[in-house]
Amino acid sequence: MSSYAQYPSLQDRGVLITGGATGIGETLVEAFAAQGAKVAFIDLAAAEGEALAARLSGSRHAPQFAAADLSNVDSLRAAIAALRERTGPFSVLLNNAANDKRHAVEDTTPEFWDASTAVNLKHQFFTAQAVLPDMKALGGGSIINFGSISWMLKQGGMPAYTASKAAAQGLTRCLARDFGVHGIRVNTLVPGWVMTEKQLKLWVTEETKQEIAKGQCINRPLMPQHIASMALFLAADDSAMCTAQDFIVDGGWV
Repeated sequence: MSSYAQYPSLQDRGVLITGGATGIGETLVEAFAAQGAKVAFIDLAAAEGEALAARLSGSRHAPQFAAADLSNVDSLRAAIAALRERTGPFSVLLNNAANDKRHAVEDTTPEFWDASTAVNLKHQFFTAQAVLPDMKALGGGSIINFGSISWMLKQGGMPAYTASKAAAQGLTRCLARDFGVHGIRVNTLVPGWVMTEKQLKLWVTEETKQEIAKGQCINRPLMPQHIASMALFLAADDSAMCTAQDFIVDGGWV
């Protein structure tokens, strides 16, 4: 899967993506750049982010990258302000950044819990807060928070992550109400187990492949491009009356 539907409303639109240097985020940057959007992205992985921006520099609008620790709100706000100077106001936000590091209940410290929720939940709120003035001035926008089916499946072994992802869906519904008066839509894109390079390297085994095959109704690998296809639709005007909803892309697992 390498091609996407074209959405004319996304051309020249300011799009901000968190965690855009690798994995699903990298595919999102590629997909929105191919639509002719003004893409800006933030990631802690500086080398990977700079390489991606350079590789896509021939797009209608060269993607703009800022290296920042988005779990630090001051750093996050500074990165958004710097990117806005280069791309103009943002009418689309994709809160994609996350870290699904496995952790046992017995080994989870308060410091780890705070660090995990900062990247998996906290940044989603403060990024939305930062782009709210842009979207109000533009008369509308689309915010896409990223969830996970992990908590729906009662997956153990990473309580801080699953709790954050469950909370992200609550955040979506709250912000959809608060932002809706300004014509801003807020939805949650909920991926299943996406076969990124990281997942294949760290977590996917022959045993888990059997688990996926048993769980999904469509027994094919779920790829980052499948997630990007839904993200494009939710960002475009074609989803103009979709808000406060969960859009699950998981091959029919939950």
